[in-house]
Amino acid sequence: MRIDVVLPVSEMRALYELAKFVQAHAPAEQGEIAVTLLTDKRAVAHNGIGIYVEDDTALSLSMRYAGLRTLPDTLSEFANLRYLDVTGNHLHDLPDSLANLTRLEALYLDANQLAALPDWLSGLVNLHELHVDSNRLTTLPESISKLSKLRELHVMNNTLNMLPDSLWTMTALEVLYIGDNPLHVLPQRIGGLVNLTELYAHSNRLTLLPENIGKLAKLHTLDIGHNALTALPDSLGNLSALTYFLYISNNRLTSLPESLFENMPKLRYLNVTDNQLTTLPEAIGKLTSLEELRLYNNQLTALPDSLGALKNLNELHVMNNKLAALPMSLAASSSLTTLDLRNNALTELPASFVYLANLAYLDLRGNRFTEIPDILRLITSLKKLDLRWNKLRVLPSWIAEIEQRGCTVYRSTPESLS
Repeated sequence: MRIDVVLPVSEMRALYELAKFVQAHAPAEQGEIAVTLLTDKRAVAHNGIGIYVEDDTALSLSMRYAGLRTLPDTLSEFANLRYLDVTGNHLHDLPDSLANLTRLEALYLDANQLAALPDWLSGLVNLHELHVDSNRLTTLPESISKLSKLRELHVMNNTLNMLPDSLWTMTALEVLYIGDNPLHVLPQRIGGLVNLTELYAHSNRLTLLPENIGKLAKLHTLDIGHNALTALPDSLGNLSALTYFLYISNNRLTSLPESLFENMPKLRYLNVTDNQLTTLPEAIGKLTSLEELRLYNNQLTALPDSLGALKNLNELHVMNNKLAALPMSLAASSSLTTLDLRNNALTELPASFVYLANLAYLDLRGNRFTEIPDILRLITSLKKLDLRWNKLRVLPSWIAEIEQRGCTVYRSTPESLS
């Protein structure tokens, strides 16, 4: 086996031993494993071993999906290692010798079979990122809080039903992934994560959120979808830094707090689909940076007039609700390109829709239209218009006109012709 790298003698010897170990444990169909010289310390090798070398020392090792059931003690010879990636193996535990890798900054253990994290892990005091998604963890050690430099913790898709109290004292944490676990509650102490910018707590069993979640003043991304929430705390409206997205989909909400959208002027994406909402707060119009709004699969009977204030809104999805009419003001959302109104109870569109100068996709399937609103002829930006599954009596002659200018029209045969 040829390895074209320059390393200290101890590391070169360890690399040869490591290559032999990986070869011995690799599936037979994998053939001879390769040692790949990585061009970046965060790069990965998809077969065999990847190594990143800088200043004649190994800074990164990648052994993803190598079929390993254990790791060799020779890894501890790479004393300057900053990144170690053993994602996608069959590891049930970690050797104590890894405790010697005290310069590690990022450790990737995703998609293994770890049931617990060793106590010695807390000695990796330079660790910035710990990735343990898709394992079999039932708990995290209290000693995890000793990782005082940890900025990212990924423990999604495990079987965690509670988190250690010490976790909420880790003030350096910026990114926390705890989704896809059977967590029933988040504690009030979550407010202590003062530097948190991203929180992913989706697909748990949460029935309520703590008031102190509103103290996460730097939070710009929040995913609490796919839980069992029946109400949201008023304090959620204090999260003025929310920017990238707010997911509240697939819960059991029948209403949203009036104060929820009072102080989120930077929010770009909002998803409250698959709840039981009947109304929306007027304050939704204060989300002046909103670009995409998803409201489908609720029980909405009307939309607030304030939607017209959303001048940056590009997409509005309101399928599978109970809308019988739309507000005239919606046409003031002049950036709207996609409007999905499938499966509601609409019989007409506001005349003001003619001012939707950027509307390209309009889906009116499954409503109660008996005739096609003439204003659609005047929306010259339309590229796709879906009229299927209505009760249309006749198709107007101008349908051919808008098709000629490049609009694809989907329609069922009118009742008068069927």
